[in-house]
Amino acid sequence: MTPPDRPRRRMTGIGRVLVIVYAIMALAASGRSFVQIAERFDEAPLAYSLSAVSAVVYLLATLALVLAGRPAWYAVAWVAVGFELVGVLVIGALSFVLPDLFAHPTVWSWFGLGYLFVPLVLPFFGLWWLIVHRPAPAQAVPATVAA
Repeated sequence: MTPPDRPRRRMTGIGRVLVIVYAIMALAASGRSFVQIAERFDEAPLAYSLSAVSAVVYLLATLALVLAGRPAWYAVAWVAVGFELVGVLVIGALSFVLPDLFAHPTVWSWFGLGYLFVPLVLPFFGLWWLIVHRPAPAQAVPATVAA
């Protein structure tokens, strides 16, 4: 436990691993969506567009988690990771309910089956990390007493 006068380091241990996994997912989703869109976009525009959206979300989440010590980036991290969670749950469910719509897989199809369910588990760890590592509240500057 760190003393109250020393700020906690955010990018150590599990935080560092989390950011690395997000960065890997950003690279994987970016590469996948680029190839899908460049080579076969006309076959499944919805699925391939969703792969591109997931790539942007992972990239934004990676950046936001690194900079989450600042209140604005902390909020961006919440939005990105929350959007990721909703995306993987909705797209994952739709890929089972409407399989013809997702005949071509996306990163979030079947709850991330193509990525060993990492897309399903990752946002839960991301949200947990954000809850545990809230940025410190801004310190109020004490008013000086005029003599």
